[in-house]
Amino acid sequence: MSTRWAAVKHKLECPKDEDANYENTTWCNRDLIPIPPDRRTFHIWSYLGYWTVSGSNLSAWSLGSTLLAFGLSAAEAIGVLILGGFLTGCLAVVAGWPGAKHNIGFTVSSRFSWGMRGSYFPVIIRCFTGCIWFGIQAFWGAQATRVTLGAIIPGLAHMRNTFSESSHLATNDFIGLVIWMCAFIPAILIKPEKLQIPFVVCFFLFCGSCFGILIWSVSTANGVGELFHQKKEASNMGWAFMFGITSVLGAWGSGTLGQSDWTRYAKTKHSPTLSQLIATPLTITVTAVIGIIATSASNRVLGGEILWNPIYLLAAVQEHYHSSPGVRAAVFFAGIGIVASQLSISIVLNSMSTGMDLAGLWPKYINIRRGSYIMMVVGIATQPWQLLATASKFLTVLSGFGVFMGPLTGILLADYHIHWRRKLQLSDLYVGNKHSAYWYQHGFNWRPFIVFTLCMWPGLPGLVATANGYTGEKYENWIHIYNISFLLGLTTSFVLFTVVNYICPVGVPAKETLFLSGEALDEELPHMDGKKDQMKVDGDDKSEDD
Repeated sequence: MSTRWAAVKHKLECPKDEDANYENTTWCNRDLIPIPPDRRTFHIWSYLGYWTVSGSNLSAWSLGSTLLAFGLSAAEAIGVLILGGFLTGCLAVVAGWPGAKHNIGFTVSSRFSWGMRGSYFPVIIRCFTGCIWFGIQAFWGAQATRVTLGAIIPGLAHMRNTFSESSHLATNDFIGLVIWMCAFIPAILIKPEKLQIPFVVCFFLFCGSCFGILIWSVSTANGVGELFHQKKEASNMGWAFMFGITSVLGAWGSGTLGQSDWTRYAKTKHSPTLSQLIATPLTITVTAVIGIIATSASNRVLGGEILWNPIYLLAAVQEHYHSSPGVRAAVFFAGIGIVASQLSISIVLNSMSTGMDLAGLWPKYINIRRGSYIMMVVGIATQPWQLLATASKFLTVLSGFGVFMGPLTGILLADYHIHWRRKLQLSDLYVGNKHSAYWYQHGFNWRPFIVFTLCMWPGLPGLVATANGYTGEKYENWIHIYNISFLLGLTTSFVLFTVVNYICPVGVPAKETLFLSGEALDEELPHMDGKKDQMKVDGDDKSEDD
């Protein structure tokens, strides 16, 4: 019986490459090893495609609504978008450096900061947010699919709802979800290093939708509309400006924190840099500005209805023109771009990153592909239509996850760039015992836990106040702090972690470890006491405390 069970367990293990120089262990599989040269297929244009997909989507389109609602004028919002986008690009460069230089992703990078066992903490946080956000992105994709198909099948757009009202899920949205998932599931099968062409296709489709909606709205309204020229005075321009920048950084914070998941596929260390610095602010700004103008102009056309979500805007346009053939054709082609955008953003920011994070929790049996399927099941099981309809507090909490992402990012940057000085012993990142340089105390580094707690808590009172709608002078300062929580957490954690490591140093490796095709090539390091076998990726998998 034990022999049969062992055979079953072996079959359930993650597949390995032929002639692999690694083993599936508690710390390692094909998707966690440093990417070998033959899989480093991303060049500068590949990252241009990546950032056009990441920066041109529904989140960027509707970002203008957040900035205008906070009291910024359209011109001020555009300035904030440019600056926030540029800072996001700079953050992506420094956060993605471990991947570009060492070809390792965030899941493995977190081990040198938090310890081999402690790394589960930031990984689990990212897994949680990734699964929830996938469910919401999938539901938006379902609605986009419903609108797109409803343009060629008007009966679908006006289908009678057979589900109960308490479900908050319409029958036609459910049909759209099934169809959208049928397109998403095969997309998971595409290897990350082969995604360049899908990036480009999805980007051009979404661009066609954006500019099509823009041209229609402006030409029909004979201008950009009143909303674009509307003058608002923020109660405090300084706080409004900082809030705007933090909104941009926070919206893409999780993606920049996990930049190494993608920069590890770079052909050269500098392949991602130019795209991160140029494409990031350009795509975010252009998409958000188009969103502001199109919403403002369509507001005049549709008789005062403000629709920040282009999915609902397309549905309203079809109804406004009584489903005429020409309008239905336009809505169909515009809808295809939005559907493609939802597919691409779900792959980029949810599927691949969350799949890799889940792989880090159980590498022997979970790889990126299996992790993506787990994420998909969990994300849909959360019933995002219920969350969007009834759980406004929960969504506020989820949107406020910059409170946690900011400190996580600051700790990673301080540890890698200041403490370790961008030098790592790569093979030690796959050794789960005291022979690893990153084992610390029983697999945990206490420093980031202390720093994270100290830098995260100031944003919590404002998060609670915002989620519950509390107002008044008693909560004003806390809400201000919450509104800049990502930027504040990032900077304070960076400084504090640097100070803590200076006061309580760990020790810097003597030299950098190189890695090629899954095999460590460095010479024997002094601290290993001659135990060269412990440094192999397929080395001892049994944890051994100090």
